[in-house]
Amino acid sequence: MKNERKTEIKVGITVIVGLLVLLWIFGWTKNFSLSSNSYLINVRFDNVSGLEIGDQVTVNGMRKGFVQDMKVGTNNVIVELSIENDIILKEDATFAVSMLDLMGGKKVEIFPGKSNVSFDKTKVAKGVFYSDIPSAMSLFGSVQDDLVTVLKDVKISLSSLNKIVSDDNFNNDVKKSISNVVMLTDKINVMLNENRNDIKKLTTNAVELSEKTNKLLNDNTENVTVLLTDLKLLVKKSDDLLVDLNKLTSETINQQNNIGKLLYDKDLFDKLSKTLEQVNELTSVLIEQLKNDGINVDANIF
Repeated sequence: MKNERKTEIKVGITVIVGLLVLLWIFGWTKNFSLSSNSYLINVRFDNVSGLEIGDQVTVNGMRKGFVQDMKVGTNNVIVELSIENDIILKEDATFAVSMLDLMGGKKVEIFPGKSNVSFDKTKVAKGVFYSDIPSAMSLFGSVQDDLVTVLKDVKISLSSLNKIVSDDNFNNDVKKSISNVVMLTDKINVMLNENRNDIKKLTTNAVELSEKTNKLLNDNTENVTVLLTDLKLLVKKSDDLLVDLNKLTSETINQQNNIGKLLYDKDLFDKLSKTLEQVNELTSVLIEQLKNDGINVDANIF
């Protein structure tokens, strides 16, 4: 009886220890802790593809928390993160869902930031999603047809290029063009060598001309200034003269001066016309008398 009881006690202790170990392992895998050595923050992500509750939260690459909970919104997901108390986040802290390993696991990577202002734990932070291998493969699948079309076009272009390059006439033309370029280069070099002295002299003359021009301008700075001033005054006076002429023309057209009144007075115009007619008649009479018997003058002298 005593041996059976000892065996039962041993079995009971073993079962209890096993349960405790199992609970500890379960709590470790789920990041469960009886002590409150962490705090919670909420982060909004547009996409958390593959992220699950209990996944790691790393700070600068070190594991410092886990995903506590996730809630699906209208166009986003609110992720609740449990972070150890020794992590101090700043206002410019960033949050990103990234790939944990090549097997497709996910984690939340946190960069604490460098601001002097502390992070407000009551607000919902904005996170980003880093594309991983599955996302890249999905994107590649969406452009696969376009890529195949592009490769076909490249193949056709390369085939056409090979035909052009392998054409004897094309090769001869290219060789001829290169030969002509070489000949032209040689001729240019010969011409430059033959005219080296002339080019040097031309350059020297240009330098001397520039120096003389500068000296002339420096020596006649005052004269040039006076000339420019006189030109400025002349332009101003010309403008004033044009203004006066415009004013005179306007007054004349509107009959606001004597010239306008004389030019646009109808009575005066009629009188002048009548006078001219009388002068013409008198002239005609005189000419006719001169042609005939001369001019008859009836004059009484005292």
